[in-house]
Amino acid sequence: MKKIFFENIKTLFYALIIALFIRSFFFQPFYIPSSSMEPNLLPGDRLFASKYSYGYSRHSLPFSPNIFDNRVLNKNPERGDIIIFKTPSDNRTDYVKRLIGMPGDSIQIINADLLINDKKIKIKRNEKNIKVNCGSEILMSETFIETLPNGKQYIIAKRSDGTMQNTDKFIVPKNHLFFMGDNRDCSKDSRFLSSVGYVNIENLVGKAQIIFFSNDKKNGTFINLWNWGDSLRTDRFFKKVE
Repeated sequence: MKKIFFENIKTLFYALIIALFIRSFFFQPFYIPSSSMEPNLLPGDRLFASKYSYGYSRHSLPFSPNIFDNRVLNKNPERGDIIIFKTPSDNRTDYVKRLIGMPGDSIQIINADLLINDKKIKIKRNEKNIKVNCGSEILMSETFIETLPNGKQYIIAKRSDGTMQNTDKFIVPKNHLFFMGDNRDCSKDSRFLSSVGYVNIENLVGKAQIIFFSNDKKNGTFINLWNWGDSLRTDRFFKKVE
């Protein structure tokens, strides 16, 4: 009996080591708690991020141990990627946003239009208006297809009476990146220098790849199995993150 007990403990230990290895170097699950990336990521989505896409830093490991500087096997992210990163304010909190500005870029919003390096980014009006969440509010928002200079396309939500129609010009420092949420009027991102601001490349955790589970928090939590019938969003299962 004692031998069986220790064999089970050993098996569990090995399983934990393997899980930790996979989580640190290959794929890590993340939960989307807010509406800042609507309509592409919804509150209640659970996704896998690839840890190897941009190489590795101390933030690739649990608790971000300060065991090495800079990135190992560094690979440059592409403009338009949806990326999980540690916020510069505490180097602990995970944020997920879309990469808009590269090192040396100038970013500005004028009359609700996004400008990169003084050139207005092409957007095309979508026919569909949608409801988006913004804190405790639900707001009607227009949607647009935005096309970045590298050809990356995705849908954004913004309102004609949004809160951030014009900004100062942001100049992205060396080795830093500029992120924005797709829900443009309800996203705390690099436009807010005091809380997020420019993100050091070392703070990148991984690239959002695929949604593996999703449930509407308003209709029940993940652990309340009896509410799954009302809350599950099965159409989002195994959906590629664009």
